Amino acid sequence: MTIIPCEQNSELRRKIERFAETLKVEAHKLGDHGLDELEFYNSGLFRGAIERVRGQFSATMREKREFVRDALNFMQDRGFIKEWDSAGDANRHDYAVTLNTGKIGIIELKGCLDGNNTNIFERPPHASEFVIWSVCTNPGADPRHNVWSGIHTRLSAEIISREQRVDGVIVWDMVCGTIGRPCPKVEGRPERLTEVAHYVLPPPCIYVLPATVPSPRNNPTPKAQALDDVELLRAFYDCFGGDPSEINYVDFEVQYRGVDLLRTTSVTRGGSVTRASEATAIRRS
Repeated sequence: MTIIPCEQNSELRRKIERFAETLKVEAHKLGDHGLDELEFYNSGLFRGAIERVRGQFSATMREKREFVRDALNFMQDRGFIKEWDSAGDANRHDYAVTLNTGKIGIIELKGCLDGNNTNIFERPPHASEFVIWSVCTNPGADPRHNVWSGIHTRLSAEIISREQRVDGVIVWDMVCGTIGRPCPKVEGRPERLTEVAHYVLPPPCIYVLPATVPSPRNNPTPKAQALDDVELLRAFYDCFGGDPSEINYVDFEVQYRGVDLLRTTSVTRGGSVTRASEATAIRRS
């Protein structure tokens, strides 16, 4: 078993690498820049164009926010949540969801989880539940690397050192179930797909974290909550056809070794440990 059922499409990755090599050696033939081959590559035009395109893809959140909007509207229309609002630029989180019990679930939207942006979050005081939602739209990304990097390397360190409780992680976006990221959960089972606006989606990958912040002296081994204890995660599970065997439970263990604070992360799905770390020191600049 692996930390997430899906994997990087190796054939697509090879095609991306081959196309990138072709682009590097043939780029001077594109456009009307008026430069010969040597002038083109010496001018910095190619590198500048690549960085501009990369920045545009990285900076835009419109496509991701449209996906989230459509998913939350779908949940509200079918009664799985009461209502939701975009938190706006003035807040350190992205969405506030009023759950059917009246509790407030807060969603922080992130990308592929393997970057420094994953470390930037703040659980607001009014949050009954706080969930990270990973929307990784790069079909060439490696979901198994990203999820482990996000949960163990980044989130666990922030939860422990800043005492920022995170109740769960959702890994789910419009690339899930496409040729860029095939989903084993729906292989041969098209009835598990859900049509949301213009998307056709498999069930989300859900990770349930402990209800308390780990502490070496007072709370060294907090265990993951039950799915029913995190109403927002349960709403996603119920709305989009989850299965009990697919829910991931994340446990932490913390200890001091000399002056170092170490944490161990383990992820369990279907009763089996899918990934576990060694005791790893938390390093913060």
